[in-house]
Amino acid sequence: MTHNPFLKALRDGKPQIGLWVTLADALTTEVVAGAGYDWLLLDMEHSAAEISDVTAQLQACHGYASTAIVRPDWKDPVKVTRLLDLGAPGLLFPMVQTAEEAAAAVAATRYAPRGTRGFAGTTRASDFGRNTAYAHTVEDQTAVLLQVESLQALNNIEAIANTEGVDGIFFGPDDIAADMGLIGQPMHDDVWAQILPAAMRLMSKKMPAGTMVGDVTFARKLVQAGFTFVACGSDAGLLAKGADALLAQMKAPQ
Repeated sequence: MTHNPFLKALRDGKPQIGLWVTLADALTTEVVAGAGYDWLLLDMEHSAAEISDVTAQLQACHGYASTAIVRPDWKDPVKVTRLLDLGAPGLLFPMVQTAEEAAAAVAATRYAPRGTRGFAGTTRASDFGRNTAYAHTVEDQTAVLLQVESLQALNNIEAIANTEGVDGIFFGPDDIAADMGLIGQPMHDDVWAQILPAAMRLMSKKMPAGTMVGDVTFARKLVQAGFTFVACGSDAGLLAKGADALLAQMKAPQ
């Protein structure tokens, strides 16, 4: 399997800056891939993306330095198998609440007897069977990231992070805020009073911590504090802000 620079950087503790990709479009993905972000999150949970869309997005990322991480819409082992067969270099599993769910997520990325992923010999991931080493190297080159998005998950954070095969823990401030009765307020101080201590405990054990925040200044502070993989915006957000700003400029008094 092709060397995974994003995963190596996580293991080396080198910060990785990312961008959320939600428009489910290959051409848009190619546009942002050319910007040089370390990683792009191809989102299936909160987007219109289907397997065919992700296939085209992965192809659009080919040849660029950005590593494409896919977030499936749920922890479905069948979906995981299909995404890995397409050659996804890493997966971000949503809403992992317990160590048992963490173990099941890892198992979905492993061939038998270590896991539940079914084997297929002629997939895009193995260059359609030309790469005979693929099955023996893929597990070490696939990033398994688990998303912690609730107070229950925060309470179980050590057990989740200690699960064998987990490469990083991603904190979801939006859903944590909602669970705290602060929906729509992911930057609330009370939310980060929950996240930051948990993240620091993981970092002290060399477990990479990540998140996504739209405030670039705060995102930079998180990187400086030791977060390893941080996304600082989205393709949809950039387009909306750019469109609004351009229209406002055109309508401004002369």
